Amino acid sequence: MLMIRFQRTGRRNDPAFRIVVLEKERAAKAGNVVELLGTYNPKSKVATINGERVKEWLAKGAQATDSVHNLLIDKGVLSGKKVNVIPSKVLENKVIAETPRTEKAPAETPATEQTEEAAAE
Repeated sequence: MLMIRFQRTGRRNDPAFRIVVLEKERAAKAGNVVELLGTYNPKSKVATINGERVKEWLAKGAQATDSVHNLLIDKGVLSGKKVNVIPSKVLENKVIAETPRTEKAPAETPATEQTEEAAAE
């Protein structure tokens, strides 16, 4: 199966991405690219995308990753809803961290009662 995905290029701490078509089983770094469809720089938010070729590959059955799908919607190549790419577990932890905590006195634990019974025997 073919995928439309990001291939990272650029230096350390200065990412840039190519938007490429490749086999799903292949690693993006391997370089076995079927076709180069565009580029994306996340720092400057500049993207150059060949929209016609992207639509052709999608019509042939290629699937875009969630991040690429959202980028294509932002740039107007595709229409539809964006996909949530943040894992739900991260969102739950963020909500829990933002809720205010109330201070409560610790209740007496049943473990102390068990140790007192063991000491009495």
